[in-house]
Amino acid sequence: MQNNDSMEAAAMVASEWRAILEYDRDLIDPAMVRAAYAQPRLQELFPRVSHGILHLSRCTGFPSSHDIPLVYPLVKGGFQVSGTSDTGILGEVATLEEAFALVAVNLPEGCGPAIIGTANDL
Repeated sequence: MQNNDSMEAAAMVASEWRAILEYDRDLIDPAMVRAAYAQPRLQELFPRVSHGILHLSRCTGFPSSHDIPLVYPLVKGGFQVSGTSDTGILGEVATLEEAFALVAVNLPEGCGPAIIGTANDL
């Protein structure tokens, strides 16, 4: 059974995903958001968009956790998946589906649903 904080966090995450799934193409490529959302483990993380890139966090507040890999489109085509400064580039893949699958398998150890709070609370 979930406690009230985890239920509230899950509701905040779901609400933010609904909003981002409706964002205009000017803010982010809708295919990027859909590909990330198709990964069940990523649906549990708090999404944000900055400079056309989807950022996922293990917490709902600022500062965000900065330990979830990021997906960047490459000029030559395909996508680069970058981890933290410790892990560097995790790989280059042809599709968004492959990119977010790579993100999902490279989540930090013990990564679960986002919590209410900041990276300092993790």
